[in-house]
Amino acid sequence: MFGLGRYAARLAGSGDDLRRCQRLRWLSFRGNRGQIVADAGAALDADEFDPHCWHMMVEDTRSKTLVCCFRMQEFESGAGIDGSYAAKYYELSALKAYPDRMLEMGRFCIHPEWKDPNILRVAWAGLSDFVEKRGIALLFGCSSFNGVDDGEYADAFALLKEKHLAPKRWLPRVKAPKVFRFATALRFKKPDLKTAMKRMPPLLRTYLVMGGWVSDHAVVDHDLNTLHVFTGVEVHRVPSARVARLRPQSKTT
Repeated sequence: MFGLGRYAARLAGSGDDLRRCQRLRWLSFRGNRGQIVADAGAALDADEFDPHCWHMMVEDTRSKTLVCCFRMQEFESGAGIDGSYAAKYYELSALKAYPDRMLEMGRFCIHPEWKDPNILRVAWAGLSDFVEKRGIALLFGCSSFNGVDDGEYADAFALLKEKHLAPKRWLPRVKAPKVFRFATALRFKKPDLKTAMKRMPPLLRTYLVMGGWVSDHAVVDHDLNTLHVFTGVEVHRVPSARVARLRPQSKTT
């Protein structure tokens, strides 16, 4: 377990831990849209991928509140990528040729009432430790923009188009029924860098500074009320200075 200040990261170790994660996911992805359920116990975000994943938890060590969580599904190589969550939305045949270990990270969320930036730092420390110990070569997932209005994020998408598209050999293709093809739609737009970075989701900003790349289109996901882009980070390409900053700050127990 690793910590910074009042927060510590650990892997879920029980069914109760998993339900706590699913509850936080519901609060973050559905409860914040005013959804109401008759049975409070049913207020969970759960799907068929959960049993196949590791679940990382970040807790406040004082109150034991779960303030952040995400899940990780591991693959020996790209040959198994059709079993990923992302494969539901992206055509990933190009990545089937990826020869090394892969890790899909998803359902990343921070408790809507907690704003401390150290929460994200501890989450990345936990992920960094897991990636190093498991020998992961490619980290991937879906990075989400809140809402489905692509115009709100025009500068951010234009910046992704200009500087951060996936290498052609790994480029995901369109599969979802509704997408925003930003690389084409914004091909003549020059992004305002300040506005682009302000509108970029914090998790995606972190991926990008690590050398991450994205698909050339965003999926319109009305179920979770998001626009998301496939995102990949090749671990060996992460700058050494960034690796040092992501390493766990301290080890607790």
